[in-house]
Amino acid sequence: MRLPRLSFWLFLAIALLLAIGFFSPQQLPVVLYKTALVTGAVVLGYWLDRSLFHYARPHDLFKQALQIQTDSLDGARAMRFNASLATLRRALIILACVLGLTLGL
Repeated sequence: MRLPRLSFWLFLAIALLLAIGFFSPQQLPVVLYKTALVTGAVVLGYWLDRSLFHYARPHDLFKQALQIQTDSLDGARAMRFNASLATLRRALIILACVLGLTLGL
């Protein structure tokens, strides 16, 4: 049986959290607070993108590109490009939210 993806990073994060708890237990609330900020910012950024660009969701654009591919290759290529831009847009919105919340702006 294979381990789920990113299992190594999960184990590493747990090991580092245990190390912080062992060497500096007073920092655990700070780590929890920062983790909550980042997690909340990611959720906020995702929902901001969904609400602002409800007509251009990346997964929908990729599905449309697959459907168009049977009709015209150029149209499918343009739609995949648009889907890629929508994915970058979503990532940048999430990045802005994470930076904004974690920097305290």
